[in-house]
Amino acid sequence: MNQSAKSYSPLQVALIGGAIATTAALSVFGPAWTRCVRASLAMQDSPKTIVDQAWQVVNREYVDGKFNQQDWLAVRKSLLSKEYSSTEEAYTAIREALQKLGDPYTRFMDPKQYEALTSQTSGEVSGIGIRMELNEKTKRLTVVEAIDNSPALKAGIKAGDVIVAIDGKATLKMKVDDASKLIRGKAGTPITLRLQRTGRSPFELKLTRANIEVPTVRYTLKQEGNRRVGYIRLQEFSAHAAEQMQRAIRDLNSKKVDAYVLDLRGNPGGLLQASIEIARMWLDNGAIVKTVDRQGQSDETKANRTALTNRPLAILVDGNSASASEILTGALKDNNRAVVVGSQTFGKALVQSVHELSDGSGLAVTIAHYYTPKGTDINHKGITPDIEQKLTDAQERQLAYNPNLVGTKSDPQYARAIAILSTRNYAQPPVNQPSSFQPMSVRARDLQF
Repeated sequence: MNQSAKSYSPLQVALIGGAIATTAALSVFGPAWTRCVRASLAMQDSPKTIVDQAWQVVNREYVDGKFNQQDWLAVRKSLLSKEYSSTEEAYTAIREALQKLGDPYTRFMDPKQYEALTSQTSGEVSGIGIRMELNEKTKRLTVVEAIDNSPALKAGIKAGDVIVAIDGKATLKMKVDDASKLIRGKAGTPITLRLQRTGRSPFELKLTRANIEVPTVRYTLKQEGNRRVGYIRLQEFSAHAAEQMQRAIRDLNSKKVDAYVLDLRGNPGGLLQASIEIARMWLDNGAIVKTVDRQGQSDETKANRTALTNRPLAILVDGNSASASEILTGALKDNNRAVVVGSQTFGKALVQSVHELSDGSGLAVTIAHYYTPKGTDINHKGITPDIEQKLTDAQERQLAYNPNLVGTKSDPQYARAIAILSTRNYAQPPVNQPSSFQPMSVRARDLQF
């Protein structure tokens, strides 16, 4: 049986094959075919369906055609020879089979894990639009920020508001994750918060949940000596990251910045196409990345003369800057468009495609290896900064406990970048008038890190 899985897209889900197609063929073939189809349909109601779907995706797409020297056909035979009394047993069998590939990035996700991943990469959440923390001094659940255009901001929720209760449930000693689960929900559904604000008696606020674009780009204009510096922090490469980056660069351009600092520290990656689109905002000419699939076919992506700025640029990286972060860093470094400051990056040079299986679970499978424009394989190695500036344990703790110090002169890596930008020019030649940004295609969103 060859059940086709469906590739995830926030905008479209394509169903390929399955019961509808085989049922339509019943009148064409004889009894033997009918018995085969009945057996196939019966299997669709069993956990074996998911097992076989996962096997088929790996068999069709996995980057290593030798499957880590495993007999992948024998693996399928073994998987389908077993009886599974529950989906959990089937999930365990899939995970055990995938471990034989020796690739931690080819992984199975149960429905909840898959939903969390797709929500993360879509760059959207359904809720009221607040960032919260457990205040270290008061031990109370406290609002850090109400996101732009969110129900929370429109309702007047402010930074510093203490969340006393969520739909009547007290939040005392409640963890942030547990509170988030209560606050998130289907768009259009109601929620009531009891809030406490300095100088005011506790009060209740009724809100309606909505789909909210999560900000992954934060930026500010800084005056560093006689230089105006645009500081941009990119937290992940979600489906909205390129749009947000474009807005940030254009806004800072309008403020006549002299240089930029792009902070990719702690950025674990995300969508491949997002990293390409963002690279094109900084780079007018040259290669961005080359991917190679299991047939050895290579595909090189290049800049397309749509850069938004040619101002000097420094990139901040660390050991948690991974995959899509490394594609962007490698592209700008190899083309001499930016100076890279910080510590060695993570070292992940593999591309995954994400598939949804028929019961809502999912599979991420490695489909290609990528190389920087100069042909460097950074897998398990990472990118070495042009200017190495490691943080001591004490400095890391200080920045972790005082996030407001990140991107200031109290941040040693940022301070080093500012010093370098003051003495050296990493700008491209003048760029053409940039064309309008085009959103990534639906198919491109299937590829992720």
